[in-house]
Amino acid sequence: MPETVDIVVVGSVNLDQVIEVPALPAPGETVLGGPVTRLGGGKGANQAVAAARLGAGVALVGAVGRDPDSDWLRTELAAEGVDVSRLAALDGPPGHAVVLVDRRAENSIVVSPGANAQLTPAAVAAAGPLLGAATVVLAQLEIPPAAVLEAARHARGTFVLNPAPAPAPASGLPPELWPLVDVLVPNRSELARLRGVPDAAVADPAAVARLTAGLPCARVVVTLGGDGVLVREEGAVTVLPAPVVRAVDTTGAGDTFCGALAVALAERRTLTEAARFAVRAAALSVGHTGARTGMPTRAALDRATAPDHACEGADAGAP
Repeated sequence: MPETVDIVVVGSVNLDQVIEVPALPAPGETVLGGPVTRLGGGKGANQAVAAARLGAGVALVGAVGRDPDSDWLRTELAAEGVDVSRLAALDGPPGHAVVLVDRRAENSIVVSPGANAQLTPAAVAAAGPLLGAATVVLAQLEIPPAAVLEAARHARGTFVLNPAPAPAPASGLPPELWPLVDVLVPNRSELARLRGVPDAAVADPAAVARLTAGLPCARVVVTLGGDGVLVREEGAVTVLPAPVVRAVDTTGAGDTFCGALAVALAERRTLTEAARFAVRAAALSVGHTGARTGMPTRAALDRATAPDHACEGADAGAP
């Protein structure tokens, strides 16, 4: 196992079961869908894969079960170049997610946490030296908040928090966590929950900018779907447009963005430069069904962002 890596991701590992449907069901409605596709998922694992495909050295701290599904998940991550030596094997099943994807590439997701809910601060602390040596530590909220806090305490580089799923409001997280967060990366709806406002209150970038000013973190990157990305740093706000692409499935676009942002920050880019790099990677990721299928390699991203490359189609593919 490596003694140092560029990025340590602390987060969830799930087995995704993806079903394509004509339209997402309304409450009480039953819809018929296509075949079930089994894929590796979980925000932690997805973000680790996204970063590894873009050329970073990545380790994942998390938990799976002791069953064949867990063995498959571990093997798949290792094949992507992710160090899984800190992935604990616990009694019970791994996390599972059911992902419904409609014809507009919108999705609805239900997650059963499984082993992710059992990740303890002690298990995270066992990876303390690796966390302390990493340039970037990236975490989400599909694992217990106490485990996230432990990761932040051990991080000596840049600590990035993707608050997904978001508590409502921000005070739902341990108060001692916020001073340790260097960069916060919510999407629109997560920002709304953190600020305790309805989703309608974050409909336009100007409203998003106002709401980020009240967060307990000075450096914030908000993903805005087709509107691109908003970056707040040292009081200045920048909105970066999303490339125009033909979206097939937006599942995993946010995870691609977070993994790519971590890569760019590990390369010592500014926050705005890192967000620009990440939104391009996220736009490429939506061209295929599944959270990881469309995640670009570094070579694919370089080709897509070459000066003579033009994106065509409809629907912006940022998270």
